[in-house]
Amino acid sequence: MSRMLTVAAVLLGSAALVAQSRPGPDALARALQLRYQGIRDFSAEFTHSYRGGALKTQTQEQGTVAIKKPGRMRWVYTQPEKKEFVSDGFKIYSYLPADRQVFVSNVPPDDQASSAALFLAGKGDLARDFTAMYVDSPIQGALALKLTPRRREPDYEYLIVAVDPGSLQIRAIATRDRQGGDSTIVFTKLKENQGLADKDFAFRIPRGVDVVTDGSRN
Repeated sequence: MSRMLTVAAVLLGSAALVAQSRPGPDALARALQLRYQGIRDFSAEFTHSYRGGALKTQTQEQGTVAIKKPGRMRWVYTQPEKKEFVSDGFKIYSYLPADRQVFVSNVPPDDQASSAALFLAGKGDLARDFTAMYVDSPIQGALALKLTPRRREPDYEYLIVAVDPGSLQIRAIATRDRQGGDSTIVFTKLKENQGLADKDFAFRIPRGVDVVTDGSRN
């Protein structure tokens, strides 16, 4: 009980520090890491915008997300096209109903998981895996950190994490990919520590779809 009170006091102190004066970027990254170590699960609605890249495309999608530690995630895109990305803690399933395909890959080890989404699921460490600096926030009223991975990542150049300055709750995540495209996910109706069940993250492969595992088709 005393340990829980100590952790709570540290979390409240970190949030108060951010609210009163802007700390250094590394200090904010550490405070954010500390806060999310105390989050067991997380759910929200989201809007995902993408602009640029090699094909100069521009899209906006909507859906819901649920995340539970360790390593469980379910991203359900509902508009304009249905698709689903699920991690059960061991495997990651990418389901594209329009293409009738499911892509299956392994969840990366903790020391190889440096995306912000996996950070929310209890993988990786923002302070350890990234260098941090302040940038303009993609949404109004938030503090934003640009997080550049300490080792080269094949899928993106950097992340931007926008947080509420008082609570440190994540409001948005943005990335720049290797083709120059900008992807931004804005969260609304966030809920934390709701007691999500493991069964909510089980994925059943639909009948009649192609299953692609590590580049091989089954």
